[in-house]
Amino acid sequence: MTNKSGSFLRAGVLGLAAALTALGLLRREHLEVAQKAVKICLECIGIG
Repeated sequence: MTNKSGSFLRAGVLGLAAALTALGLLRREHLEVAQKAVKICLECIGIG
């Protein structure tokens, strides 16, 4: 892989990661993940 094609690949992967992160934020998935993390944490210490 040449340096030029490697930089295009890197930029493409970075763009895809940014797009998927934005999609997850728009779908408000971060709130569901946080909610599940709280439940797991509370179960782990015996409260939930």
